[in-house]
Amino acid sequence: MSSPPPPEERSSGGLLSVLGVAFGLAGSVGGTIGAGILRTPGLVAAQLATAPLVLGAWLVGGLYALLGAICIAELAASLPRAGGWYVYAEQAFGRRAGWLVGWTDWLAHCIGLAWVATTVGELLVEWIPAQIAAPWEGQVIALAVLVLFSAIQWLGVRAGGASQELLSLIKAVAFLGLAAASFLLPSAAPEAAASDLTVVLPEGSTLWIGAVLALQAVITTFDGWASPVYFAEEFSQPARDLPRSLIGGVLAVLALYLLINGALLHVLPMQTLSQATLPAADAARRLMGSHGAQLITAVALVSLLGLINTVVMAAPRILFGLSRDRLMPAFLSQVNQGGTPVAALLLTSCSAALLVLVGSFDHLLGMGAFLYVGLPLSGIAAQLWLRRHQPELPRPFRSWGYPVTPCVVGAGSLAFLAGAMVSDTADSLLAIALVGLGGIAGELWERYDQAVAS
Repeated sequence: MSSPPPPEERSSGGLLSVLGVAFGLAGSVGGTIGAGILRTPGLVAAQLATAPLVLGAWLVGGLYALLGAICIAELAASLPRAGGWYVYAEQAFGRRAGWLVGWTDWLAHCIGLAWVATTVGELLVEWIPAQIAAPWEGQVIALAVLVLFSAIQWLGVRAGGASQELLSLIKAVAFLGLAAASFLLPSAAPEAAASDLTVVLPEGSTLWIGAVLALQAVITTFDGWASPVYFAEEFSQPARDLPRSLIGGVLAVLALYLLINGALLHVLPMQTLSQATLPAADAARRLMGSHGAQLITAVALVSLLGLINTVVMAAPRILFGLSRDRLMPAFLSQVNQGGTPVAALLLTSCSAALLVLVGSFDHLLGMGAFLYVGLPLSGIAAQLWLRRHQPELPRPFRSWGYPVTPCVVGAGSLAFLAGAMVSDTADSLLAIALVGLGGIAGELWERYDQAVAS
């Protein structure tokens, strides 16, 4: 049996302070890059129709994510505690607001985790011969994937961190390899010159509407850049490594996304790109012929497995933080020798497994998307409030361009929240109802806890 970690490696809450900037970058990349980048370039091209505008949209979306990372880096370095967005809301607005944000964050993680696991199951089922395939096999595979990554996390933060770094490295190499190989192919310029005659270039209001829709798709593809904040308490030097992880992670993803889009624009005519459901698969077919689909499936699997690892590792830290601050039952803050909140891990994995078995994600995804949009907004509001009302709070890192930077990000988050409400009103209202139910549950628990304490 291994000996307990040295005292200097254990934080006050029982978590191990052993992570560094390599894990932070891997967490940011792993939490951001999913299968969306394989699909979104076609959606963006359909709205903007020219290579400069397409690349410009990805650049603007990346810069918006970068501004968000710059803002949240200040909070993460100032308040390096487990719990994610909950920590900042609780510090700024009190326990009830903190509980609402923490509940919302954990719920969104469970929805996302179940959907990604189900997608992995559906992709792997395609490799099973049709003669032996069964309708329930996708769910079984999804559950097996959840069990696998939960077991890795059970081993401890070192095992979870190592798996995150490895999966993120494989993911980056896979995408870089796909992009580099695409640039080795002949340019699609001659074919594009002929097809461009049928492409209608956007102008006026059409251009602006297309730009907004394209940016919505792009910014959604950047979701996940804040993943390092969930492990803030486990960095050995959080004041230094958290800002580097957040900002460096966004820059790395932005560079990779621009490279991938440049490669797609190199090998596919704009008309083909704008009509493609999965443009990366079209590029892969030019690389490998009929085997291109298998290549893209493999790349998608690597991307999704890295995302699952990030979420399975992050979500229990939300419950841990809430429990340690007596906003949830005490057993959820129990940590094993490896530094994993085991009860919180079990609750998260079982909740995601239950959603997998339910099997209907139409409304869940709409609710999850609405919840995810609101979380960064809570962080921006907390930063503005804390700057004004707690100026004495130590800030090892201060946001560049304050107060313009958080105001730009906050305005963008409000716009996306309003857009989600208009485009999917029913699911947005259901999401608000879930948050409200969480608020009621939190109030009941607070009264119970006070009664027990007295």
